[in-house]
Amino acid sequence: MKSVIKTIFFLLLFVSYGFPQGSTQNLKKQQKKLERKISSTKNLLKKVTDSRKKSLSELQLINTQIQSREDLLSLFDRQVLLAEGTIKEKEEQVETLGERVEKLKAQYKEMILHAYKSRNKNGKMMFVLSADSYYEAQKRNKYLKSITALHKKQVAIIASTQKKVTEEIAAITLEKERKKALLTNKRIERQEIESDREKQQLILSEIQMKEASLRADIESNERKKQKLKAKIAEAIKRELAEIERKRKEAEIKRRKSNPNTEVSPSFIDQSSEGKIISNNFEKNKGTLPWPVSSGAITERFGKNKHPSLSGVYTNNNGIDLSCPPSSVIRAIFSGTVTAVFPIAGAGKVIIIKHGNYRTVYSNLKESFVVLGDEVTTKSQIGVVLLNESELGLLHFEIHHVSGMTTKSLNPSLWLDH
Repeated sequence: MKSVIKTIFFLLLFVSYGFPQGSTQNLKKQQKKLERKISSTKNLLKKVTDSRKKSLSELQLINTQIQSREDLLSLFDRQVLLAEGTIKEKEEQVETLGERVEKLKAQYKEMILHAYKSRNKNGKMMFVLSADSYYEAQKRNKYLKSITALHKKQVAIIASTQKKVTEEIAAITLEKERKKALLTNKRIERQEIESDREKQQLILSEIQMKEASLRADIESNERKKQKLKAKIAEAIKRELAEIERKRKEAEIKRRKSNPNTEVSPSFIDQSSEGKIISNNFEKNKGTLPWPVSSGAITERFGKNKHPSLSGVYTNNNGIDLSCPPSSVIRAIFSGTVTAVFPIAGAGKVIIIKHGNYRTVYSNLKESFVVLGDEVTTKSQIGVVLLNESELGLLHFEIHHVSGMTTKSLNPSLWLDH
């Protein structure tokens, strides 16, 4: 009887224990993000191809597309392996459980057989009444009831456990087959990747024939970047200087109204509201929306190898986002517009303050905001300029301000991918 109770306890524990789903769900989320990225890049490539203008933009988009597809194929491989591992684990558990169920059935059969052999309409009553005391009779009656309840529980557990295991195996097997089918489809995309690689080499060859003009473009772009960097630094410095001027004016007024007030040292005084905004901005790191509704990163933060010229590198204080023509630019977080200015050959620039952080949106055709405007997350602030491939190309930066100095941050770590 004790072994029967132990077996039932094991079965109850097994039924109540859930199989881990966290890894599978996480992989599915990554899959959806990659598929959205591939779809967006594919649309941009189609626009470039339709324009019939072979350019670095097309090459960069193809590189991005190939990388995204490779990542997706790798992701599906991991999903299938995870499903296979889970199925194997469950099959082992089912085998162990099956042995225990058979043992339970044998014990149950023995109990039923014993009850049959001992059947007597007065048997149970005599068993109770033959007790030496009233207390003993109560115990015997309770024992008989527990036996009956145990019989019912055994039957219920065996049935529910078998059903649960069958459903789990069927669901996982179906999931495995679904993933295999998806993986087969993605492997077909591998052929498209190879096709992209061939196209990549053709464009590369064509572009490399224009090496002289390419180098001239690189030098021109680097000059624009330096000019933009200086203008951004100048705008933020001017903003901070204005904050400090107002602080000093307020300090002078306080001293006049109360001559005994001690003079505080000179520093940029951030309000409590500014600190709250900074904290909220930091809390949203990795989940901030893109400044465009759809697009692809075609140049990343920091040092980047040139896609066609060997040994040539460019430096980026932010990221470059290729997007559909006339894309509307959005603020990635609530804040105040602290600067709107033009850069020769690089369109308009908008800087938005978020406490100790600044976001910079450049290469805009037009601006919908002016200095001092308050914006909210995803507020429309302007329209992007077109590049040589007739695509929009937004240059986006994030800066952290500390005192009178600023530091460029990697926007890819802050935006939701």
